[in-house]
Amino acid sequence: MAAYCLRALVALVCLGAASAHAQSVADFYKGKQIQMIIATNAGVGYDIYARLLIAHMGKHVPGNPGFIARNMIGAGGLRTADFVYRVAPKDGLTMGTIGRGLPFEAMLGQNELNIDPLKFAWLGSMNRETAVAFSWHTSKVKTLADLRANDLLTPGTGAGADSEIMPLAFNNLIGTRFKIIKGYKGTSDGAIAVERGELDGIAYWSLGSLTSLHRHWLDDKKINVLFHTGRSAHPDLPGAPSIRDITASGPDQLALDFILAREALGRPFFSSPDLPADRAAALRNGFEGAMKDPELISEAQKRRIEISLVTGAEVEDLLQRSSAASPETIKRVKAALDR
Repeated sequence: MAAYCLRALVALVCLGAASAHAQSVADFYKGKQIQMIIATNAGVGYDIYARLLIAHMGKHVPGNPGFIARNMIGAGGLRTADFVYRVAPKDGLTMGTIGRGLPFEAMLGQNELNIDPLKFAWLGSMNRETAVAFSWHTSKVKTLADLRANDLLTPGTGAGADSEIMPLAFNNLIGTRFKIIKGYKGTSDGAIAVERGELDGIAYWSLGSLTSLHRHWLDDKKINVLFHTGRSAHPDLPGAPSIRDITASGPDQLALDFILAREALGRPFFSSPDLPADRAAALRNGFEGAMKDPELISEAQKRRIEISLVTGAEVEDLLQRSSAASPETIKRVKAALDR
């Protein structure tokens, strides 16, 4: 009798395990909510993209889950990265978006949280970024030549943030004189400070954020565009030079290429490491489906939000290639960033 009961118990356990394993992705996600952790304030660049995505992504994930947005500000995105990496359950019910430069910090030895960016389940990016450096129209800095001769006060938004990483790189690689004023919560707060006259300009801000939030600055010539980071001329920036055409030496060019590689991760989205493979695939496919959704595309066009799909596979490939950069290139990048 005891043997029979033991066999019955084992059978029930195995049946339960088989049922759990057999649960479809649609069954898992049905009636649930996915939380989107956003590493910026509400209403600014990364937040705008994230909320656009989650308004459309649910219908492209099996089971049609709902989404809820949560802004988690702090340490230049490290709080969000840490939460998704090791705090949130690894069940496919948490996604995140962080500054595009943060995944590269570990490659440069800046990894206080001991995070391996290659272990995230990368879903993709909503655009390939082009950024601009500009001064306010009242500044005496009107051109790149002026910027090489005069200080320009710009906002810093946290260690590891593009607002602090990129000006350092530009100063050391092309001889600009950006002076970083730290302590701003986000670049949009820095933009308000520029309007108030507290700062002279911004050293690195995505063109997508600029045109969606302050298009009139370009149209009304409120700013002097000093340079952009695109590989070719941009219709919104007539006559502005590309930073990629300014550096001369091979080592400096390789260092700049490494630093600007982050721009392919314009608005990156990811989920936790060690997800069940079927849920990771469902989230990645859901992301791509949303990015191709005519309703999302139409809404983005109406709101002047630049979008271009970078797949999760492309993000992974870029990070793998960057992590394989030569020691010489990494050494030059660190020197450019005063590290």
